[in-house]
Amino acid sequence: MQNTPDPSNNPIETIYDKLGGWWDGLITNLPNIAIALIVLLVAYFISRLVYNVTLKVAYKRGKQNSATKLLARTASVTVVLLGLFLALGALNLGKTLTALISAAGVSGLVIGLALQGTLSNTFSGVVLSFRKNIRLGDWIETNGFAGEVIDINLNYFVMKEADNNHVILPNKSILENPIKNYTLTTKMRIMIECGVGYESDLEKVQKVVKQTIYNTFDQIESPDDVEFFYEEFGGSSINFLCRYWVDSENSIEKLRAKSKGIIEIKKAFNKEGINIPFPIRTLQFDDVLQTKDLVKDKEFSNN
Repeated sequence: MQNTPDPSNNPIETIYDKLGGWWDGLITNLPNIAIALIVLLVAYFISRLVYNVTLKVAYKRGKQNSATKLLARTASVTVVLLGLFLALGALNLGKTLTALISAAGVSGLVIGLALQGTLSNTFSGVVLSFRKNIRLGDWIETNGFAGEVIDINLNYFVMKEADNNHVILPNKSILENPIKNYTLTTKMRIMIECGVGYESDLEKVQKVVKQTIYNTFDQIESPDDVEFFYEEFGGSSINFLCRYWVDSENSIEKLRAKSKGIIEIKKAFNKEGINIPFPIRTLQFDDVLQTKDLVKDKEFSNN
């Protein structure tokens, strides 16, 4: 008796059945596929619009190209991912969507732990870019360094010191440490310490110093705005402190104002005959004892 071959064991028939099933599924899901494609297309155009709008708004507020582009790109990718999830939902791929979300969560956790320091600096860079009290060109002091802010990147913060050296600091260290911003105020206080001789007329000295500082700096409205205090009786002088405010936005301008004040005070003291003493040490030798010893030696030799 001859056995009849089973059609189910025919590989060609199996492939044909599979292709037929896929085709039927494609025809059945064609409306859902069309909806999914439309959703993805709309999400793409919306993401471009969101990117451009976010870039313009963020640049007006932050002025940092790297941070604003990162923020705009993040918003754009978020819109695309949302469109992808909606498209998968339209295709009735709920299980696939759940698997993607789970995989994204696990991957995000692993990547976040691996790049903890880098991501922290990146986030800090974005925050620094939108802080109103730190701008490019500001003169600040932080982490033991002082200089002009020349760049706020995604991972690091760049300052240029007075001697033209560039200091590169992690963004995280900028947020975690105190910052002194000299540019936030248009005025700085200058302090000059000096001393005059004990023979000086102290009231005259005070008047000369105040008038000199007033004549030197236009922003000082009156000699009374200059603060003058005698501090102590020193070893060779009576010491005083002079304080005044000038228009200045960085430490270089402050040093220039202090240097100018010192020069003008010295000129005024020379003109008025006011002495700025310096320490003098007098060495005294007991010549009497030495003379007596010489006389005794001479008498002994004669005998």
